[in-house]
Amino acid sequence: MRLAIVFAVLLAALVTARKLFVPKTFGQMGHYRAAALDFISAQPVNYAGTAACIECHPDVAETKNKSFHRGLACEVCHGAAAGHAADPAGVKPQIPRERGTCLFCHEFLPSRPTGFPQIIERLHNTMQPCTQCHQPHDPTPPVVPSTCAACHENIVRIKSVSHHSRLECETCHEVPEKHRENPRLFLPKKPTDREFCGKCHATDAKSAKEIPRIDLATHGGRLVCWQCHYPHYPEAS
Repeated sequence: MRLAIVFAVLLAALVTARKLFVPKTFGQMGHYRAAALDFISAQPVNYAGTAACIECHPDVAETKNKSFHRGLACEVCHGAAAGHAADPAGVKPQIPRERGTCLFCHEFLPSRPTGFPQIIERLHNTMQPCTQCHQPHDPTPPVVPSTCAACHENIVRIKSVSHHSRLECETCHEVPEKHRENPRLFLPKKPTDREFCGKCHATDAKSAKEIPRIDLATHGGRLVCWQCHYPHYPEAS
């Protein structure tokens, strides 16, 4: 009897809570509050969408679609443009000219993807606006980077204090010439087997005597070298 009373109280509490706290329109359209549609549709429209921009600026869109910024929506840089789309002459979009806008994406951060264009603001053309050298809709660098450090500065810094500091990047990486112009489309190749490192580090390798040697047949078992040694700083294992 006591157990039945407990269940009855819990059931009554559940029914009461459902009436008090669950919106009346919940469940009319599945596991969803139907009245939310009216609330959302009543919100003011702020963003026009890329399609609206293309209608009036097809030449800009054509340039951008062939550039590194092709995946970037116009309103990311120019702000919400619904007002401009409705009244082009009366409402002007934002045209960012300060360096800080570009740095939201391009300031150097170690956590950003390898190969993503990054700069250290205080070292890169200090005090000059980015648009002086880069056309925002096609930001291809005016001068193709001559060294890997232009995009891989963090890796270059780590390698500079390791035993691999004197090795050129192309010693281990096959780098297509077009990688410097379009890094994501033409990716460099990385070593895929233990024998590659063995060219310098195997016991019978024809390399300088001071280079550490290992027996490829017994050292590390099935593991490839970079599972234990970070290639750019191989001392850390």
